[in-house]
Amino acid sequence: MAYVNLSAPILIVEDDRNTAALIATYLQREGFATQAVHNGAQALELVRRQVPGFVILDVMLPEVDGWEICRELRKISDVPILMLTAREDEIDRVLGLSLGADDYVVKPFSPRELVERVKAILRRTTRPAKTDSLLCHDQLILDTEKRRVTLAGHAVSLTAVEYKLLYALMSAPGRAFSRDELLSQIYEGGESVVDRVIDVHLGHLRQKLADDPANPRYLETVRGFGYRFVDRKTA
Repeated sequence: MAYVNLSAPILIVEDDRNTAALIATYLQREGFATQAVHNGAQALELVRRQVPGFVILDVMLPEVDGWEICRELRKISDVPILMLTAREDEIDRVLGLSLGADDYVVKPFSPRELVERVKAILRRTTRPAKTDSLLCHDQLILDTEKRRVTLAGHAVSLTAVEYKLLYALMSAPGRAFSRDELLSQIYEGGESVVDRVIDVHLGHLRQKLADDPANPRYLETVRGFGYRFVDRKTA
């Protein structure tokens, strides 16, 4: 039974043609349209012309590696990205997630598990937004209906993870969230992710909001515990 059909195909970026064909077969059985390219340069050229609905991205690619493609994609889109890596090193997992990937799978992998990971990511990233309010603090506005963040009237480009992290914190100003709580907010599928990934995402979020950790207007560190959004009453 088909799970969902995307208006744009899932792009499979994998240099091993047999692996790419196997992934495509399992996805197509679930009703997904797919498209495959086999080197990094082709992938970059394609995504710059038209952003796909989802990207399955191998790390080790000819010409341009998966890290660089992930960086470039995040400059133009928050399209879901699932990384494929042949290494299980923690640093590789942290790097992929810090660049904006939504999840990763270590080779060799079960095609069925990969399809379930794709479905889980889509459930998280396509969940209907609340439509009854704006979250506002000074010049920072998070529009839950349009899924848009603005600062002093200018749009702020956030990854899907950064958006969910900011939403969680802004929804409860003044409340201290542990790193584990924040991980559960942004990785709801139970993925095994080291808690310091939160620090990486918060660092990127602070840069995009021009928020000084020493004198925070928005995102405050709770030493030895986690983070909180500055309370409106005390800002």
